[in-house]
Amino acid sequence: MSYYSSKVVSLTFEAAVAKIKENLKNEGFGILTESDLKETFKNKLGVAFREYRILGACSPRYAYEALQAEDKIGVLLPCNVVVQETASGAVEVAAIRPTQTMRIVGSEALSLVAREIEEKLKRAIDAL
Repeated sequence: MSYYSSKVVSLTFEAAVAKIKENLKNEGFGILTESDLKETFKNKLGVAFREYRILGACSPRYAYEALQAEDKIGVLLPCNVVVQETASGAVEVAAIRPTQTMRIVGSEALSLVAREIEEKLKRAIDAL
């Protein structure tokens, strides 16, 4: 089973970034971090790279619940969402599947939280 959910969209790269941010907000997530790898690789390594943005999405409610279940779970937070230009020039949006990544912890309480978060992330992507 895949560790991510994804969808190729018929939007420009910047429109996809804006739309997924809006959809995540509608699902109760805020964006804690935003990493532009194209720009970072250009500035730090002097190399060209395709459009690739990582959004660190967080729902305070679910982060709190997860930390109540497992105090070290912060090493797996926030939930990353990627918007990238594919080799064919299409735009793809992908999000982590918390049910898969949190499985390593082995906590039933955490599994319940992960399931709810995953449903919200999937709805945000499906609404693109």
